[in-house]
Amino acid sequence: MDKIRLKKTIRVKVISMGNAETGKSCIIKRYCEKRFVSKYLSTIGIDYGVTKVLAKDREVKVNIFDMAGHPIFYEVRNEFYKDTQGALLVFDVTNRASFDALDSWLAEMKQEIGDPSEMEKVVFCLCANKVDRTSQRAVEEYEGHAWANSKGFHYFETSAASGDGISELFEKLFQGLVTAYENGGKVERINTTLGYTKEQIDAIQRLKSGTDDWKRLGLLPGANKDEINKAYRKYAVLLHPDKNIAPGSEEAFKILVSARTNLLKNR
Repeated sequence: MDKIRLKKTIRVKVISMGNAETGKSCIIKRYCEKRFVSKYLSTIGIDYGVTKVLAKDREVKVNIFDMAGHPIFYEVRNEFYKDTQGALLVFDVTNRASFDALDSWLAEMKQEIGDPSEMEKVVFCLCANKVDRTSQRAVEEYEGHAWANSKGFHYFETSAASGDGISELFEKLFQGLVTAYENGGKVERINTTLGYTKEQIDAIQRLKSGTDDWKRLGLLPGANKDEINKAYRKYAVLLHPDKNIAPGSEEAFKILVSARTNLLKNR
């Protein structure tokens, strides 16, 4: 008898999460149907599908629940978080708001599951989608990678349009699901050595995107000299080019020095 048939078929539940228009449905269709739907069709509530795959010499029956990202469908999707083994957490690299919303999606899932320990049993894959739109990119790879790394999630750069990264994404997801099953539900969290932290990336982003020097240093207008210097020292420790390799740190450090100089000069 074939080796694969000797092993029990695993049945798993996978959900997709993320803001509307991030490409959740397109990612799933690209993998399951090998096609891309260019016209945007909003998911109404929940789409459901079933597929069978082989992972680590085991047959896996996957029940996929593609959840609508629009807030008006919260009352529909909130019923589907429980008993989840795998989750695709998707953001659009051309839309920073969809990246900033990732924490709120995890919070929503945690709230609906109820038991925080159940979150530890879910294999998460963060999908930075639409990477084919290079010129429109608003979230850089190092930012997404740092966020995923801080959570212990797998990270993938994907394009449902071109197919880039899609096969690798699902292969890693299914392998992770089988491994968790064979380990009694214990999920192996990822700990990639990036050479920089999410805290450093957040600091770089704050300095580069701040609309004035107060916001760049995370201060309220009118802060005193000691508060300005304290904020400067905090960021200087994080971003000094001689002490870290976070992408963009040199530019951010120059912005930091300039912001501090300007604020002290105007006091």
